[in-house]
Formats: sequence, C-alpha cells, structure tokens
Amino acid sequence: MTQNLNKPGTRPANPLFSSGPCAKRPGWSLDALTDASIGRSHRAKGPKAKLQRVIEDSRSILGIPEDYRIGIVPASDTGAFEMAMWSVLGARPVDILAWESFGQGWASDVVKQLKLDDVRVLDADYGALPDLAAVDFARDVIFTWNGTTSGVRVPDGDWISGDRAGLTLCDATSAAFAMDLPWDKLDIVTWSWQKVLGGEGQHGMLVLSPRAVERLESYAPAWPLPKIFRLTKGGKLNEDIFKGSTINTPSMLCVEDHLDALDWSRDIGGLDALIARTPTSALLMPGFRGRAGRRFWPMTLHFVRRPACVSRLSIPGSWHSTPMTGRPARRRSRPCSIARVSHSTSGLIETRRRACASGPVRRSNWRTSRH
Repeated sequence: MTQNLNKPGTRPANPLFSSGPCAKRPGWSLDALTDASIGRSHRAKGPKAKLQRVIEDSRSILGIPEDYRIGIVPASDTGAFEMAMWSVLGARPVDILAWESFGQGWASDVVKQLKLDDVRVLDADYGALPDLAAVDFARDVIFTWNGTTSGVRVPDGDWISGDRAGLTLCDATSAAFAMDLPWDKLDIVTWSWQKVLGGEGQHGMLVLSPRAVERLESYAPAWPLPKIFRLTKGGKLNEDIFKGSTINTPSMLCVEDHLDALDWSRDIGGLDALIARTPTSALLMPGFRGRAGRRFWPMTLHFVRRPACVSRLSIPGSWHSTPMTGRPARRRSRPCSIARVSHSTSGLIETRRRACASGPVRRSNWRTSRH
C-alpha cells in the first residue's frame, strides 16, 4: 500500500543542527570541511598538528592555565567524566551534588559501580540546587556546573574552597564556551564538542589541574581500568594524551569541524562574545521568583535576542512563544542516600514537547526555585 506524503509547508528557522543537538555556527556550510585530513592516519604529522591545535585553541579561548593539562579522549563528555571518576576516586570520601539526570547518573556510578564506602549524595528537587554550604571540601566533590536536563547551574565558584584538600570534578559539557569557569577552583573538568559549539559527537575533552595530576601519579585505584580509561603509564601521567596523541582513533572530519567552530569563536571576540550570545536561562539567581530554570542547548538559541531572564522563551519557526511560569518548589537540600536521588524526568520532557506544540505550560507542570 502506497501513501502520498505532503511536503512540509514550514521549514525550520535554522536547519544546521548537528548531533548535540546544537546548532552549527552562523554561516556554517560544508565548505568548512574542505581542508579535513581524511584518508590519513591521525598519527601523521599534519593530522596530529590539528589535534594539538584543538588543545591549544581551547586553552586560549577558555583561559585555561598553562600548567593544566588538556586532552582529547574517547566517548564524548560521558567517557571523559567516567575516565576521571574511575581513575581518581577512592583516595578520599566523596560528596556528589545531584539535581538533574546527569548528576544522578554520576551518583549511581559511584555508589553502584565503583561501590565506594564513604559517599554522600547531596540532592535537590528537579529544578533546584542542593545546599552548597553543606559540601565538605576535605572530600572529593563531584558536580555538574550547568544541568543539561534541568537547566539549573551553580551561581559561581565562590562556594568552592580555595584551600580544599579533596579534588573537584566538574562536568561542564553545557557550560564550557558558554559560561566563565573559575579554573583555580576546578581540578578535573570535562566537556564534549557536540554541545555549546555545535560540533559532531564522539569526542570528549578532559582538563587536569596540577593537583589532579598529583593524584593520578600517587594513587592507584583498587579496580582494573579499561584501556580507554588509562591516563598513566608506569606510574606517571601519559603526556602523549595531552599532546594530540589520542587513545583511540578520532574522526578528522569532526576535528576539522571543531577547528572551524573554534576559529569562529576567536573571530567574534572569544569567550566574552560567546557568553554574550548565550541565553542565561540556565541560572536560578537570588531574588528571582516564579521563573522556570528551563533551557535548551546554548548555541541552539543563538538566534534568540531577548535575555532569558524575561519570562518568555522564543521558539523559532511556527512554534508558539511559550510563557515560562510556575511557583516556587519546596527545597530539599539535605544529604541523602542514593535511593532518594532518582527523580523521573520523562514527565517534564513530555510536558515540554506538548507545550511546544500546543501553547502555554500549565503552572502545575513546572518547578521553580530561588537559590
């Protein structure tokens, strides 16, 4: 049985989406890939130089200190963060902050997979922050800077101790290139190319402070490490990983695409310009009430001109402009067990899908909070 399909009458306002899903940079075309080093080994001189340039350009644009190592690692941000946790955790007790699905996933991995003995999970309702004052920096601390699914981020780095004894492990995949990160407060930071800058999937970035390198070289975890997780060789940091020699085979098409995004970032003015183009809807600021902390991917909204603190999100194309309203939710910021971390997000996601198609969101479907 054949069925005739009508050609859509409405096209997307921006069709240049990649696997993030994030929008490509404004003006992107396939011409950005014409110089890709395809058909050659990634260990050849030219391709390796491009991998090294990704590292150097990322350092320059993000303002990462010179004594921090930066490496390109497998399996996107997830692989980078798992690599960090499996390599350094276990030397100290651990505090995990969880208020959305990725933070809850890290908590589950530490408790159920690594099975560490002394773990505290500081959770909060979906859309709110845990009590940051309750964090103990004598312990290793795991947190997501900007919650990809909830859209809520920590306000700044002031809550992080400057003389901490433990390491801070920060999942920054929806923050890097969109927000100003306090590198002196962060020991291990990860992100992926397919977020903020609209790159293609597969590749993760891993940043290590000197304190993180010291931990890697002085501590060996009790569990075996898969090859793609191994950051040391003979008890010393494998420096090749941080000089463009990747653990596995990268896609040089993806490398070329990311270099194009980095070049564009520099051309428009660097990190300050990127931050200025990014909606601030990912922050629940003190004094703001009744505003949902919802967001889409940062570069997906580079065509939105009004600030996100205005309680309306402009959706492109034929979709509605949906008022973002709600009421403050009860805070729950006490330390808890892993059993209290599992919040269902499917209902919120489905609500957002329905809202995009049918208009305003009912007040009862959204949780908001003030920090």
